[in-house]
Amino acid sequence: MSPRNANMESSIYEGNDGWWHGRVTMGVKDDGSPDRRHRRARTEAEVKRKVRELEDLRDKGRAPKAGRKPTVEQWMTTYLTDIASLKLKPRSLDDYWSKTRNDIIPGVGKHRVDKLQPEHLERMYRVMLDAGHAPSHVLKVHRILSRALKIAHRRRLIVENVATLVDPPTVDETEANPFTTEQAKAFLEAASKRATFMRWCVGVGMGFRQGETLGLRWPYVDFENELFRPQWQLQRLSWRHGCKDPRGCGAKFHRFAPCHKDCATHRGYKRGCPKPCPKACIGHARACPDRKDGGLVFTRPKTKKSRNAVPIPPPFIPYLREHKTQQEAARAEAADSWAEHRLVFCRPDGRPLDPRQDWEEFKELLAEAGIEDRRLYDGSRHTAGTILNELGVDMPTIMEILRHTQISQTRRYVQGRSHLSKDAMRRMGDHFMPRPADADPAPEPSTETRTETGDSRAARAQRRRRVR
Repeated sequence: MSPRNANMESSIYEGNDGWWHGRVTMGVKDDGSPDRRHRRARTEAEVKRKVRELEDLRDKGRAPKAGRKPTVEQWMTTYLTDIASLKLKPRSLDDYWSKTRNDIIPGVGKHRVDKLQPEHLERMYRVMLDAGHAPSHVLKVHRILSRALKIAHRRRLIVENVATLVDPPTVDETEANPFTTEQAKAFLEAASKRATFMRWCVGVGMGFRQGETLGLRWPYVDFENELFRPQWQLQRLSWRHGCKDPRGCGAKFHRFAPCHKDCATHRGYKRGCPKPCPKACIGHARACPDRKDGGLVFTRPKTKKSRNAVPIPPPFIPYLREHKTQQEAARAEAADSWAEHRLVFCRPDGRPLDPRQDWEEFKELLAEAGIEDRRLYDGSRHTAGTILNELGVDMPTIMEILRHTQISQTRRYVQGRSHLSKDAMRRMGDHFMPRPADADPAPEPSTETRTETGDSRAARAQRRRRVR
């Protein structure tokens, strides 16, 4: 009779089924029973290799937990519902859910997390790129999935995060296209004919984000110290179900079959026909009678740095006071129909400005000013940073005004001062190449540092000798 194996020692034997089997003791389960893992192979050498791998994971404390592992779809649902929702901002969480539903689940959702391979992710990314998605979109999907798998690895659901073995698509940084000084003046001149003139002054002249500008309230405008305190921002969030049966609540809106080729129902939709609902669809929360957390909502800015006070340019103060006087007159005229939110920029009835309408107004002003089309961010935040740079303001100060956490981020917002670069290269050329005798003298550059005295070198040396 063979001696009994010692504790934690594995056993290997050939079964009656013709397979070689290995049993590895990993410890105990949550209920206190022994945790014995099984491996099998056609040859004794192969099963020994598998047993050694499992023993190595056990000894290093990296062995996955016992039990059947969830699929990628199940784990992403758990991750977004119970883990990410505790940390992410509402807008970011909506974006995570959108990319999970539309890209991750259709791509690799049926794979078990412990069976997911790098080739699966690479194939999914290639399909997304072929479908016309931008590399930046694919990179965001990769980061979301990698973060979810990192948590799964930390909780020992998987042995390794396979997303770290995949190289996502390379993304070229989006080139900023800010206004020139002349374009900024033309834009504000076109905006001066509208009631929202000060909204665009704050956006272009101070570099406020759209949500921060539309969410600015009078209690956070300090006229005495000439400061804006952007404590809140206005965002549009997706509605969430407030009932206990989300799937049944939106049953009449479910569409499980795709539209036919010549669909006339969604002809006016900018993005075409909507995609069919998944089998376990819990969407359509906007139709829930108890819907919550959606629509235009006031939220805190993403970082603490974003809530720092920003000095108001003194020339803006009289216009802001006049704007407040006009708003108080509109409030008195509206009487009971006024919706009080104490907003600096609002509709004629006091309600918040819709970010979509604000974006459309920006496009209209571009056309009126004769400026080529560009992003709202280019016409506000990038423009403010670039013009501050042209005025000679140093990078740390621009970083404080734009409320960035890193100066490298500020440098991406600010474009170089081309006219100063030309002036510097002109002086470089004059240093090496003599100017023609009949050429006009070069104007004194306004940006060159001057000494405090106009004395010659000999005069300064004579004065030093007297001091000695």
